[in-house]
Amino acid sequence: MFDLVCIGCGATYQSDAVIYTCKKCGHLLEVRYDLANINITRKDWQKRPISVWRYRELLPVAGEPVTLQEGGTPLYHLKRIGDELGIKELYAKHEGMNPSGSFKDRGMTVGVSMALQLGMKSVACASTGNTSASLAVYGAKAGIPVIVLLPSGKVALGKVAQALMHGAKVISINGNFDRALEMVRDLCETKGIYLLNSVNPYRLEGQKTIGFEAIDQLNGEVPDRMVLPVGNAGNISAVYKGLIELSELGFIDKMPMMTGIQAEGSQPVVRAIKENLPEVIPEGSPETVATAIRIGAPVNAEKVLHAIRMSKGTADYVTDAEILAMQRDLAQKEGIGVEPASAASVAGVKKLVEAGVIDHDERIVCVVTGHLLKDPETVIKQCAPPIECGATLESLLSALQL
Repeated sequence: MFDLVCIGCGATYQSDAVIYTCKKCGHLLEVRYDLANINITRKDWQKRPISVWRYRELLPVAGEPVTLQEGGTPLYHLKRIGDELGIKELYAKHEGMNPSGSFKDRGMTVGVSMALQLGMKSVACASTGNTSASLAVYGAKAGIPVIVLLPSGKVALGKVAQALMHGAKVISINGNFDRALEMVRDLCETKGIYLLNSVNPYRLEGQKTIGFEAIDQLNGEVPDRMVLPVGNAGNISAVYKGLIELSELGFIDKMPMMTGIQAEGSQPVVRAIKENLPEVIPEGSPETVATAIRIGAPVNAEKVLHAIRMSKGTADYVTDAEILAMQRDLAQKEGIGVEPASAASVAGVKKLVEAGVIDHDERIVCVVTGHLLKDPETVIKQCAPPIECGATLESLLSALQL
């Protein structure tokens, strides 16, 4: 059993309500479970395959979900990068290994399942890329029409290709992501279409399973710190909420410090944390090579500030140069291929270690959110082109300088 509860005024709404924010005060909603009546143990979970749906008792879907076997992503020990930073236990949870290549699949398996459960006939989102790709994939699996709004010229080609190939109706607008989100919210409210951006509380329920899996993969040990890239701030907020639930169930006895990393050209959450502001002040013209986190007005602003402050975490920014350098390091030192926004979390750890904010004995899990092939143009721009040679051994040896 669960309800939708306003995080501002505490107003409660029935679980079958098609609602995204509180009708009384306008604040965000979250799913609240009757944890006292949830009969589950960690051993029960561990008998099931590791995936989003291992944790179905803490998810809102009643029947069979729309699933493509999402979750169960690898947790890699970053030994070489960790050695360079003096951190023995530095890990990367590679969400790019989900079906559509990003963490968004965790939210969409739940969100699209709930759309069907609520009797909705079509779904929509605004996107910087990964949300549109994931919604298109899960909409295709569910057999439900999908509409996505993208900021023109601001979405990596790999993500646009996914949305198109999976049959979404893709609309490119002459405006940034924040304007696209305003438009799609108006569309959904006017036409009765189900909105699946992270303002939808059900979508975040799937994303919280990142934290559940990380702890399971660490043999039940809770990391000292979890570090996530922050754009719309749904992911870090969701992980924190899920870990609070585990704590209330008695499954864990401490909370990791939730640490959010943004790009220098798009850092409204960082400014709010550093300046101890009561709320996030939106940025009108966010800009960064990390397109997935190029968001100036994060929808989940109040949730992320709560998560970071209550967990005694922090937030910081990294430059585009630092992001791209870490993208290369992850690929060339650890064999892990990620898109630029994903590398922000590990780049943030490097910066915070050098600043003395992170202790060398911390156990740290970085969430890397999307696959390298999401943004091939950025990869090609920073890599040397292939070496050309004639079709002879002599030419090959010459090119290799052997």
